[in-house]
Amino acid sequence: MTESRAKGTYTLLIELEADTEIEVGALGHRDFPAGWYAYIGSALGTGGFSRIDRHQEVASGAHDVRHWHIDYLLGHPAARIDSVETSAGVDAECAVARALPGDRVVGFGASDCGCDSHLAYAAERAELSRVIENVHAGQQQ
Repeated sequence: MTESRAKGTYTLLIELEADTEIEVGALGHRDFPAGWYAYIGSALGTGGFSRIDRHQEVASGAHDVRHWHIDYLLGHPAARIDSVETSAGVDAECAVARALPGDRVVGFGASDCGCDSHLAYAAERAELSRVIENVHAGQQQ
């Protein structure tokens, strides 16, 4: 489990094993091609990085409440969390989102800011993973 008192920014690297259509709350039905997704989130609230634990519970099927956009993707049986990168003590959610390569799922995870999206897609893992690690390393205080 994640240290709940620590706060900051995190990125989930998610593999989607098959093309699928998912209804994502108010965003409606969206097509998600098989491949790799990077979801950038903020864990600055009272629970801090324990939010990551909740995401892992949704992905494993242990928690089935769909509250955030990412819950709909993680709750799909073809999705799994591959890795998590964090930047403790840093509010860099939008900066990390802008730095990632790949295609964007417009509106996803960005309803409370001015970004186009907080979910990036790439067909290959390496295209996202290297940038995620580098961006978070550069955000460390």
